[in-house]
Amino acid sequence: MRISSLRGILLFVLVMLAMSSASFGQLRVSVSFGPPALPVYEQPLCPGDGYIWTPGYWAWDDDAGDYYWVPGTWILAPEVGYLWTPPYWAWVDGGFAFYDGYWGPHVGFYGGIDYGFGYFGAGFEGGRWDNGHFFYNRAVANVNVTVIHNVYNTTVVNNVHTVNRVSFNGGNGGVNARPTPEQEAAMHERHLPPAGPQVQHAQAARGNPELRASANHGKPPVAATARPGELSGREAVPAKEAGAPYDHPAARGTAANREAETSRPANTARPSTAVHPKDLPAMERPAAPNTGNAKTDQKYQQQQEKLQAKQNQERQKLQQKQDQEHQKLTQQKANDARTQQVEQKHQQQTQQLQQRHQQQQQTLQQRQQPAASHSAPRPPKGK
Repeated sequence: MRISSLRGILLFVLVMLAMSSASFGQLRVSVSFGPPALPVYEQPLCPGDGYIWTPGYWAWDDDAGDYYWVPGTWILAPEVGYLWTPPYWAWVDGGFAFYDGYWGPHVGFYGGIDYGFGYFGAGFEGGRWDNGHFFYNRAVANVNVTVIHNVYNTTVVNNVHTVNRVSFNGGNGGVNARPTPEQEAAMHERHLPPAGPQVQHAQAARGNPELRASANHGKPPVAATARPGELSGREAVPAKEAGAPYDHPAARGTAANREAETSRPANTARPSTAVHPKDLPAMERPAAPNTGNAKTDQKYQQQQEKLQAKQNQERQKLQQKQDQEHQKLTQQKANDARTQQVEQKHQQQTQQLQQRHQQQQQTLQQRQQPAASHSAPRPPKGK
């Protein structure tokens, strides 16, 4: 078994252990970049009485080095009177930490994240328990009243939902929310871990490559299901759109890119992680050729200088373009999430430029090698 697979299994075991702990504290995954925004999707029809909606969320797969979407689904409450507190991501000590979801008598703090469908950042407006029965708020929950009669209708004003679909708390672009005294009290009540079907549901999502953020760019093909584990069929609801454009580093780790990495000649330097052309190392002046043929050496030197001048010009042009985009962001007073997206695009552009320049340099060197070999200096006469 590969080491990477073992790491993935160990992480999953840690998740399960963390979920079964009484404290339900954070699980530090130490992800350096944040999850995508929450996708836009519709809630599937509630399958029956007693089911409670658990919203979809982004989880982390260490084996794949990628976020993956766990579709929202309806879950039977493990105990009468218990409600679901969703998991959430938060920026903590220079990395993104994952806080586990749990069942309890009251809904606790879930980062102020607006998951929709009653989870608008604080508490739950999708229904309530009354005399041992769960009543659904038809203004929020998608229920069939001919099957489920425990319903009421209370309009919920959701101002947060119209602002953003940010999926993490704190940090650059994150939701700015802190637990209220009531939420802190709920965090210390008796809790139950995610139910068995929830765990199996998350495991099935983890095993589906199409649910990875690098594959769907924040728009998962299955955003919600009527029942846990049903990731296909008519009851699997696709996302209408991504919550925001998303192109994180894992998206550049596709098989095509890995193939390009393995096919790169050993003497070609790997592109740096520079974000802008100005961050790239200065272009080295190639060593003067010495084939013994002055004309060949001079021609090669001229070609090298011409290529270097052209590449410098392309660096400057890309830098100017990115500077203009920075100015536009400042004028538009863009939020941190939008700024982060632009910076990620700039990093990708810069890496592509550097890779193309390295390939051009290599091509020129290879083209000159035959000429150099045919132009070797002749031995002096008489020897």
